[in-house]
Amino acid sequence: MSFHLYASNVQFDPLHNICCVYDGKIPKLAEFNSILEFMKRLPIQKALTNQHLVFRLHIERFWEKATYDEESKTINSIVSLNGEDKPIIITEQLVREVIDFPDDENSPTKFPERMVKGCMLRMG
Repeated sequence: MSFHLYASNVQFDPLHNICCVYDGKIPKLAEFNSILEFMKRLPIQKALTNQHLVFRLHIERFWEKATYDEESKTINSIVSLNGEDKPIIITEQLVREVIDFPDDENSPTKFPERMVKGCMLRMG
């Protein structure tokens, strides 16, 4: 079973592509050094801080023909490149590789509330 994802569902905002800055040398961030140290250890740090040039038109073209396949849990699209249609398949594993997640697909994706509160308390 698959369904079509419409490009009109994708909302664009200038703030969506802004990356976080983790530089304790910036005077305004100095008071957050303990938080910055914690954030540097997060597996999603690369996703938060890496900057990649992505054109809005490319995103729109991808989502024009994008479908989600529930059975294989993939997002599939077809993009025209130099007049030739190229299939694009996005899987969880591909996202993990690109973002350098150190865990595997069986790792937990949610943390217990008590653990999250404890971490926040320790960070101040």
